[in-house]
Amino acid sequence: MSLNLPPFSTTGIGSVPFADPADACRLIAETFDIAFWPQMARRSHREGMIAQWAEGMPYIRFDDAAERVWVERDGTDQLTPFYEFCTDDARMAVTESAAAGLHAFTRLMGAERRPAVKGHVTGPLTFALGLKDEQGKPVYFDEELREITSMLLQAKIRWQVDRLRQSADRVIIFLDEPIFSAIGSSSYLGVEDAEVERLLADSVAAVQRAGAIAGVHCCGKSDWALVMRAGTDILSFDAFEYFETLALYTDDLRAFYERGGLLAWGIVPTSDLIGDADEKAVADSMRRKVDHLCRHLPEEAVRRQSLITPSCGTGSRTAAETEKIFRIIRSVKAAMGQ
Repeated sequence: MSLNLPPFSTTGIGSVPFADPADACRLIAETFDIAFWPQMARRSHREGMIAQWAEGMPYIRFDDAAERVWVERDGTDQLTPFYEFCTDDARMAVTESAAAGLHAFTRLMGAERRPAVKGHVTGPLTFALGLKDEQGKPVYFDEELREITSMLLQAKIRWQVDRLRQSADRVIIFLDEPIFSAIGSSSYLGVEDAEVERLLADSVAAVQRAGAIAGVHCCGKSDWALVMRAGTDILSFDAFEYFETLALYTDDLRAFYERGGLLAWGIVPTSDLIGDADEKAVADSMRRKVDHLCRHLPEEAVRRQSLITPSCGTGSRTAAETEKIFRIIRSVKAAMGQ
């Protein structure tokens, strides 16, 4: 697995605060080495992390006025046709109403060929724990619906890879798993590590079997050993606030690097800390943290197998803050090339 890109190439996580999909795509294409399509949840609740991927789910309900999405069994048989359609190589389209940024991105790219582009999908744990039934219970705790959510996401992964491959030699798909930072807490008792790893590994494998490079993004603390065991090619983490939690996994990181894995360093904050962040301070922080890993792991691998990203998506920030984040990304890359 190789991206064939310079060390410390840049990409983003997904969400942005902008209103116009075409303008957002142009800014992203001009800013990042690895362009990505923008998730634009401020346009519609249908572009939120759960609703965006819920179309095609058996028994799915949307209430656009209340900005709700949930599952409610109604006595009809919606499972049989789903199982008949959702085979191991099924493709399920992501509509423009659910992902305006994705469709604008593919139109902008057109026949242009880039070395790599990036897509994303809500990860299987975050999706199954975030999508609830009419009683407010996560569908994760319904064994059949949990498996259906995994099948649904995999079908949409395959379709997305096919679309993005038209514009790039290599396609990267990140599985966004913000829920990982809460696994093990009292809110998610009954979520077993073995099942977490299985679901994640299944989605990672779906990306890879489709011919793409799989990444897993978590913007908080996580069981990073589990993430690496799931077979991901790229581990995306918040290097600004949570570097120390990853640096503890020296042995796992060594094995990860040896099999060609890449770290996506989320070094530019997307929290309120962006207000006080400046280019020099963030670049200095990146250098210190890379140097720290180099003291414990092979330096060539640490430096060669690295990407630079924001710590998370920028959908919760203002447009001005997002533009600042993008500027700092470029500055950090320049600093790491010196």
